[in-house]
Amino acid sequence: MKSLLIINAGSSSLKFAVFNLPLTQDAPSVYRGQIDGIGANTQFVAKDLDGKVLLETTIKSPDGASLEDQQQLALEKLLVWIEDQHIELAAVGHRVLHGGKKYSAPVVISPEVLAVLETFVPLGPLHQPHNLRPVYALAKKYPSLPQVACFDTAFHRTQPWQSEVYPIPRKFTEEGVIRYGFHGSSYDYISRQLESVLGKQIGNGGVVIAHMGNGASMAALREKKCVATSMGFTAAEGLMMGTRTGNIDPGVLLYLMDKHGYTAEDLTRFIYKESGLLGVSGISQDMRTLEASDKPEAREALELFCYRAARQIGSLMVATAGLDALVFTGGIGENSQFVRNRVCELMAWAGVKLDPELNKIRGKALCIQAADSKVAVAVIPTNEEWMIAHHTTTLLGLN
Repeated sequence: MKSLLIINAGSSSLKFAVFNLPLTQDAPSVYRGQIDGIGANTQFVAKDLDGKVLLETTIKSPDGASLEDQQQLALEKLLVWIEDQHIELAAVGHRVLHGGKKYSAPVVISPEVLAVLETFVPLGPLHQPHNLRPVYALAKKYPSLPQVACFDTAFHRTQPWQSEVYPIPRKFTEEGVIRYGFHGSSYDYISRQLESVLGKQIGNGGVVIAHMGNGASMAALREKKCVATSMGFTAAEGLMMGTRTGNIDPGVLLYLMDKHGYTAEDLTRFIYKESGLLGVSGISQDMRTLEASDKPEAREALELFCYRAARQIGSLMVATAGLDALVFTGGIGENSQFVRNRVCELMAWAGVKLDPELNKIRGKALCIQAADSKVAVAVIPTNEEWMIAHHTTTLLGLN
């Protein structure tokens, strides 16, 4: 039996999933796992279909090894493990951050495509190089193995120009400084579930999807197409996140430069690593930890997270010309009763109302609005890996 390998590679982690062919609707991965702590204490965990841990080990890198060398070693360890399971790969699907203006759909990777993707590195310097590194390594080890790139930005290419353009000099817009949006594979998957969960009329209406995890964003859909999204040129804009600022006055950054001597590196750390839930609470970026805490700083962080989410929904309602449905997904969206309840309380003015019992849902797709709610509310678990697998098999004709 042949299989697909799905890879989501970052700077310090590599997540993977293996699906057997033929791929069926919402088929579970037969293996999944991740390699965390690359560049520090690298841990490799692999699990089977039932979640049983098959491997849990530390990957030791040679002294003085660069981050790139350690990433390469992590991938090599993964490929050895896959070979040890006697998995015959038919293809590999990759989550790639940026498709720029050029790619509005997944694409089979060729040398020519890779050359184009390299030109997008300046648009996503913290992610794009790490996404592409496994592509090169796999092409070298398995030259005839087909690879497919699925872009975080592709789903949002249907946005009208008003949703994409920043009010900046046109020369920078023409360079590609526009609002791209991210988490595309998640939105792609959820958009395909809307009719079955919400019904045809509501599913094709004005829908806001809240993808809430350590990274969080929202997308406004009309007829299941993106018309606006909260993230922009980078994955730092929009919602407050685990450690990212979300929307912030650029003057704050200028202040940090002038008053505290912040460099570009300092600002990057401030925006991406030190802010959000972690920065406001001073306790943790983990929603579960904060919900369990009785410290006032934890409650303030939770309240700010929910308030800013509700503010964003209000903004996106302009793009959807009203709100027919609100959908929660992602680790927080799927599992936090508190966040769903508080966000919907803040949206009560728009007729949003939850059923407290239905809001206890975890792990399955369900409408959770009260009978007298004017807006449908649903929880739909996302499945980005399956979405990438689906595009890979479709493009390559493997099913």
